[in-house]
Amino acid sequence: MIKIRKAIKDDLDVIYDLIIGIAKHHNQEQYVLTDKQELLKAGFDKNPKYGVLIAEFEGQVAGYLSYTWNYSIWTGCDYMNIDDLFVWSKFRRQKSGKYLMEFAKDICKEKGIRLLRWEVEKDNLKAIDFYKRLGAKLTEKGIFRWELYS
Repeated sequence: MIKIRKAIKDDLDVIYDLIIGIAKHHNQEQYVLTDKQELLKAGFDKNPKYGVLIAEFEGQVAGYLSYTWNYSIWTGCDYMNIDDLFVWSKFRRQKSGKYLMEFAKDICKEKGIRLLRWEVEKDNLKAIDFYKRLGAKLTEKGIFRWELYS
């Protein structure tokens, strides 16, 4: 049975391992610049900058979803921006990803938030199909990054 819960401070090692896990999965480990101390400070102080949902399958961590809150001046409302959705390979096909997304949707509904937004690589067809099955719509928009410091 899959259980979804909000992460707590004691999950910090697990969160970091999951971040490294998704980065390795996408061959992007070199882009992970954060560390556990930064994650602790940014996510578990009085005004957290991000949130994490943890999926557990029979007591083992199966995956996670991380998010931030943003505001759109075009729609005039707050929205949840999903940063990562990742499930360890041995737990895939057991609906952990679906339950994580539904839990995130429920958080939004409780807060009166009507929009969830996230990015997906154009060649990640499995993820695109998964999101479409949830009822999400893919928009075509390029994303620029302008790194000011290295």
